[in-house]
Amino acid sequence: MRACIHRGSKQIGGSCIEVESCSQRLFVDFGLPLDAEENDSRYLPKINGLDGRDPSLLGILISHPHLDHFGLLAHISQKIPVGMGAAARRVLEAAAPFLPGNWPTPAKGWNYQSEQSFNIGPFCVTPFLVDHSAYDAYALQIESGGKSIFYSGDFRAHGRKASLFERLTDNPPQNIDTLLLEGSSLGRITDSQRFPTEKEIENQFVHLFSSAEGLAIIHTSGQNIDRIVSIFRASKRTGRKMIIDLYTAAILEATGNVNLPQSAWSDVALYVPQAQRVQIKNNAWFDLLKRHSANRIFIEGLQQISKKSTLLFRPLHRFDLERGECLSGAIYIYSQWEGYWEQGAYDMVKDWLVRNSIPKHSIHTSGHASPGELKKLVSAINPRNVVPIHSFFPEKYPELFPNVEAHNDGEWWEV
Repeated sequence: MRACIHRGSKQIGGSCIEVESCSQRLFVDFGLPLDAEENDSRYLPKINGLDGRDPSLLGILISHPHLDHFGLLAHISQKIPVGMGAAARRVLEAAAPFLPGNWPTPAKGWNYQSEQSFNIGPFCVTPFLVDHSAYDAYALQIESGGKSIFYSGDFRAHGRKASLFERLTDNPPQNIDTLLLEGSSLGRITDSQRFPTEKEIENQFVHLFSSAEGLAIIHTSGQNIDRIVSIFRASKRTGRKMIIDLYTAAILEATGNVNLPQSAWSDVALYVPQAQRVQIKNNAWFDLLKRHSANRIFIEGLQQISKKSTLLFRPLHRFDLERGECLSGAIYIYSQWEGYWEQGAYDMVKDWLVRNSIPKHSIHTSGHASPGELKKLVSAINPRNVVPIHSFFPEKYPELFPNVEAHNDGEWWEV
């Protein structure tokens, strides 16, 4: 078996790896680079078979539903099978109608079940459910010809599913030749630092919700389920109702997990902003709306309960909140990667906050493992070599891990 990192050996995002055995091929992740101006085909790696007519290309395995790991599926043939978690597949299908641009809907393929192996041609694939900010995320073990690769995907050990990391390190896969290890945190924090846990994030929300005189506006991803749970729990602890839109309601439903907050829960309400009402009318999503309308409120209702509510915010809420006079005493909490804010993606939100004299707070933690968590995984798996991926600082790997074997983008090597 041999492998090639087509993109990701010296950068975060845009991950794409190819493995080959017995003249048969698999891709592992097919991501859009984080610095891509838009999702178009110019970012496709120069690889044969993306038109679906090459029988040697057996399929693509996606580790988790973040665009930097699956986004370029928008530009390849739907004839190529795609493997991913079943819940992740449903989440992407639920999100697609709401989102602009080339949002990929993965082709049919294999649905992962954690620690249950399946065969694809000469390859044996074993997925391992991991703790990450994307829902239904996996590490992947790929075996063929007596060799074994373990791809960490993106993972952490400080989220709400931290027990998955403990399970993996307590019972690691054996006889791994190559560990393809993400290193997103390297260069961002020191080797001894750690990221806040999701429980600590919840407590920070409680503190701000308790002190807010008006509506608590939280700007986070509707697909960051761990964060939504933290917001929901903090809302309950402070006597607030969590307000979601139809997009978030559809995502939560798509998880298939009845233990997660849902639109019909008494502590949750649905508010549909005007821009989304236009989408519903234009696309005739009336059945979807009806399914989530048990606790629907309108702008007058939101105004009445704003002092006892938290709103999962999207930029399209801005105009409704202004017109509905819901902003007296409001606070805004940014709960995403700070890079989006610094790079200007939310300049329109910045202007809106200034115009309405709303203070900004930031509460967030990483979706990625700290250096200490990375070291614990490497120690547990004890691979023959560690190959850097998904990191801007591959040169730091030898300082932390034994047997590091760096490879450049486009370089093939024997496992």
